[in-house]
Amino acid sequence: MSDTGTETEAAELRSARRPALGAPLPPGRATAPRLPTAPRIRPAPAAADGAPPVPGGSEHSTTGDPGTATGRSGTGGEAPGLGSFLARAAAVTAALTVIGALLGLVRDQAIARYFGASDASDAFLIAWTVPEMAATVLIEDGMALLLVPAFSMALARRAAAPEGHCRTDDPVRELIAGTLPRLSALLACGAALLIAGAPWVVGVLAPGLRDPRLAVDCTRLTAVTVLTFGITGYFSAALRAHRSFLPPAGVYVAYNVGIIGMTLMLHSAWGVRAAAAGVAVGSLLMIVTQLPAFLRLLPRRRSGASRALRRRVAGSTAPLVSATVLAPVVLFVVSRQSQVLVERFLASTLPAGAISHLNYAQKVAQMPMVLSLMICTVTFPLVAQAMADGDRDRARHRVERDLALAGMVVLLGTAVVLGYAPRIIEVLFQRGAFGARDTAATAEVMRVYAVGLLGHCLVGALSRPFFSAGRPTWFPAFAMATGLVVTTGAGYALTFRFGVNGIAAANAIGISTAALLLLMGLGTRVVAIRVRTVAASLARLAGAAAVAGAAGWAAAPAVSGPVLSLATGCVLVPAVFLLAGLAFRAPEVVHLLALIRERFFHGR
Repeated sequence: MSDTGTETEAAELRSARRPALGAPLPPGRATAPRLPTAPRIRPAPAAADGAPPVPGGSEHSTTGDPGTATGRSGTGGEAPGLGSFLARAAAVTAALTVIGALLGLVRDQAIARYFGASDASDAFLIAWTVPEMAATVLIEDGMALLLVPAFSMALARRAAAPEGHCRTDDPVRELIAGTLPRLSALLACGAALLIAGAPWVVGVLAPGLRDPRLAVDCTRLTAVTVLTFGITGYFSAALRAHRSFLPPAGVYVAYNVGIIGMTLMLHSAWGVRAAAAGVAVGSLLMIVTQLPAFLRLLPRRRSGASRALRRRVAGSTAPLVSATVLAPVVLFVVSRQSQVLVERFLASTLPAGAISHLNYAQKVAQMPMVLSLMICTVTFPLVAQAMADGDRDRARHRVERDLALAGMVVLLGTAVVLGYAPRIIEVLFQRGAFGARDTAATAEVMRVYAVGLLGHCLVGALSRPFFSAGRPTWFPAFAMATGLVVTTGAGYALTFRFGVNGIAAANAIGISTAALLLLMGLGTRVVAIRVRTVAASLARLAGAAAVAGAAGWAAAPAVSGPVLSLATGCVLVPAVFLLAGLAFRAPEVVHLLALIRERFFHGR
């Protein structure tokens, strides 16, 4: 390529670059990222504020498998075929999430069966604090909040570039080349430091352990997840930004398969260390699950690419993942996960088994929250793209819809947990070394945890819009730090008198405080959601959940046998929830029942 041609291409590329994130593109430029195979779609008329989408004009057509979407409308509102794509993507994500959650239960059942609630299980759970923190920072929240907007911007720049430039210099490829190697090297150093400092880490996390040596061994085995989870999270963010949800949704299936397999094969020889080794093996399987799909994202680099021009493009995307953007995301995620650190620190001073009771209760109680947040996981790239396009009205509609749907799902699950916690724990865990006393203690803690499930769900749902604009925002970190202070203070005040139940209550109080701050701050800082409308809707759903949970609590002892009683509750509680929601005029319940009635009569 001649020097003149290189200078001309560089000048054209500079003119094609997008302005600051959140500002509209220059006239004539594309307003949405298009993958190379995306069909051309005519813009659809945007729906009026607060009105439902225009029939036939607010959906978005898709191509390929149900886990991948391409193309969007170029104007406000959602793109044609988007509703059907979201339904398929949510269905795929839900199915794999449920499978992963079920395998997680099998994993916990295996640990409970072989090690019960004992010093060994407590040692493993202390070591498991590292993977839990790494998963939150590097897979579930931190990496997604940071990189989905970055990849969305790279896709927008790809679409805005003049014809021919992406054949030689692709912004997505340059973003990966400029960030993935450095991130991997940094995480590898972190894993090595954790292995060397494992005794100090265990001493900080659980100073009350009588013999920390087993916990130190398990911590060293699980330390590799600092690297492997980081790569997994990077792959997941890139795939979701490209509207590919199938491989990211399957990572926890692979993860739990690794833990279960190693535990079953080696528990008699290695003890609880087998489960810790399974964490390392499962984390490697997470990478393998996504690697083929991630490699297919990268267009081939043409031989005519200019090295100087590649450096310019890489420099334009690097600020999207700079330290100034990274710091508020990391602080937010660390503050959120530190709720667990506070719990285990306080529980280490209680009798043996307290940490295990908290863990089993939390894992089961949070399943409704995990299922509800899959909605926000699927739609987060849409919010990020709307913010990248400067279409804040479309972002507001999307966020309000997500909050309503996620709230309804998590509150229905909360009602089931409140009504049938003892039956759930008995069916899932009461066997082997896990006895009836452990069931009673865990169920009691789980009911206390359930009070904070809506707060956990709202924190996960509300944090995404804050970071969707790709610019530093410190308010979520402030909100979570405030919640952490509340959790710590309440924990110290309640643990001495109420034991593990006091720790669970402190968690619910702290996370609810953070959720309230995020809800109040979102409308004034990022997306102008109607806070009063959202809060009123959630209050009606919470009332319906309280009625349904009380009904289940009263009816559970009337049916003999834990399995039959739980099966009855899975019918009774949702029925009462829907009827109570209808009586309270919760909009989401009214809409859901109207939709069911319409489909029923249409089917007839």
